[in-house]
Amino acid sequence: MKKTLATLAASGMLAIAGQSAVAQEEITVAYFLEWPMPFLAAKASGAYDEALGKKVNWVSFETGTAMSAAMASGDVQIAVSQGVPPFVVASSGGQDIQVVDVAVSYSDNDNCVVHADLEVDKDTAGELAGKKVAVPLGTAAHYGFLRQMDHFGIPLDSLQIVDMPPPEGANALGQKAVDFACGYGGGLSSMREHGNVLLTGGEKEELGILVFDVTSSPASYIAENGDVVATFLKVTADANAEWNANQSDEMLAVIAKESGMDIEAAKGAISTMKFPSVEDQLSETWLGGNAAAFMKGVADVFVEAGSIDSALDSYEDAVNTGPLSAASGS
Repeated sequence: MKKTLATLAASGMLAIAGQSAVAQEEITVAYFLEWPMPFLAAKASGAYDEALGKKVNWVSFETGTAMSAAMASGDVQIAVSQGVPPFVVASSGGQDIQVVDVAVSYSDNDNCVVHADLEVDKDTAGELAGKKVAVPLGTAAHYGFLRQMDHFGIPLDSLQIVDMPPPEGANALGQKAVDFACGYGGGLSSMREHGNVLLTGGEKEELGILVFDVTSSPASYIAENGDVVATFLKVTADANAEWNANQSDEMLAVIAKESGMDIEAAKGAISTMKFPSVEDQLSETWLGGNAAAFMKGVADVFVEAGSIDSALDSYEDAVNTGPLSAASGS
């Protein structure tokens, strides 16, 4: 009996060791198709595999929520370009995941548009008091709307706020059923056909109104594999730096192919994106302060909208700058 148990125990240990070896030799990374970013060029060249000394399995997802679930189950170790709202939902619900870098900023791709007939801009925004606005409640666009109204001193109780997804908001704006509308993506593009934004992406960022995706990972994985995460982020940073410096047609072609898009579509999409340097990411504007505050703001909006039960007191622990600092050598 003792011999049998010893044999079984040994077999079990070997099996565990074998699984550990496989886990150490490979890593699974989540990303989005039709979302063109510089890291895709490094993915295509095999730069990640070479730098990490292990095979990287790339798995595409359709939502950031699904990315959270895959990290919770242990199927995914790193998620690239996860949206802040789904990250906040998971973190608020008790999932121990952390932000390790700012994957992309697209503040110009999420905004509020005022109908052209009103002839209102940032200098006359106070005239919007008493107007009707379409806002997708419980989203980052909702948070941005609240922050902009606060900045311009427009009382919320003076507005007639209608809950509308961006495409519907764009239609309402076009038909003059609302005076201004807030949204993102294709809906925002349609809104722009009927009016103008109050603040540019850069102006919003100066106010701490951020629109960005993150690279995220389970806190337990980061704790045990900080060097792996740091190396991954270094490869990403190098790809971003190359794109920011050159934006070559050759690199764009690779990015387009890897994202499943034609070159013109990829060029149009990536033109609305910004890829902050590591130094900028570690600054107060991003991971050094504003990012955690922004996530708290988004969470509070979600609680108010009934999308989540409660928010964390602070999201500072949900941001881990250790790997990115290591990647920069600082």
